[in-house]
Amino acid sequence: MVVSSNARPRTASRVAAVQALFQADQAGDNAETVIDQFIRHRLGNKEGQDGFEDGRIPDAEVKLFSRVVREAVRRQDTIDPLLVEALPDDWPLSRIDPVLKALLRAGAAELSMTDGPPVKVVINEYLDIARGFFTGPEPGIANAVLDKLARSLRASDF
Repeated sequence: MVVSSNARPRTASRVAAVQALFQADQAGDNAETVIDQFIRHRLGNKEGQDGFEDGRIPDAEVKLFSRVVREAVRRQDTIDPLLVEALPDDWPLSRIDPVLKALLRAGAAELSMTDGPPVKVVINEYLDIARGFFTGPEPGIANAVLDKLARSLRASDF
């Protein structure tokens, strides 16, 4: 995914969280290892570079990025069954695209945060990110799944 140079820091943080969760899942790394790698090598501007070279995300807020990754990993045993329940029957979690899985876990982690941003903000942010990664039905699936999760995790917001 290419993040535009006028990206908002919180959006950039969420993009980085999705990428980190994908990396952790694929490499089998723990959350702290991936967070450390991203902070050292992928987040912020690096001297002599002007932004998004080599997969850098210069505008990301480390605090939000780290919190989303930690919450998604810490709550994965709770989040994954919720995702299985929310996904259409023909989209089993075990066969879902790994990037979409990381995106749904990040979104679910934020929806689980009682002090997190409003539901509409979370869903819109991850829907925009999904559109950056996918051109098929995945953004629609992400929207439907996150909306369903929000209605159970944050019923008071509706």
